[in-house]
Amino acid sequence: MRRTGLRATVAFGSLVAVIAVGCASMDKGSTQTAKMTPTETVEARQKMMKEHGDLWKSIQDKAKVGDITGIAPDADKLAVNAKKIPALFPPDSNVGKTAAKPEIWQKWPEFEAAAKNLETESVKLRDTAKANDKPGTEALVKDFGRKACGSCHQPFRVPPPRQG
Repeated sequence: MRRTGLRATVAFGSLVAVIAVGCASMDKGSTQTAKMTPTETVEARQKMMKEHGDLWKSIQDKAKVGDITGIAPDADKLAVNAKKIPALFPPDSNVGKTAAKPEIWQKWPEFEAAAKNLETESVKLRDTAKANDKPGTEALVKDFGRKACGSCHQPFRVPPPRQG
């Protein structure tokens, strides 16, 4: 009987430790961002946005050749990253070479809503692509740039210089 109690105590203690470690690591993104300098934060968000551009190009290329289910992993990555966007824009990070407009911090709730919109649109695209719904996926891809990316880029990002 005593041995069973010891096993239960050890099992319970292990479970508590696993939960504690899991909870601590869940908040790692915001804690890690808080430890970055403003310049490092700008670099991290630019790296992620470049990844978004690469993912979007991959999605467009796959849509053109009819690789509908191949779009799902890229759209999933966009959805996962979208959740990280607000944490990459702390108030002190409008420094150096950045295309972030001051409106991000002036209209913070709208900025957070735009990031959430990217997540929502990415999830729709992922799920439609996973279901191999070619017409639905093509329709989402057609409007994705405007509806998902543009909802943030238009009000909150300095446009890139025109090439001509």
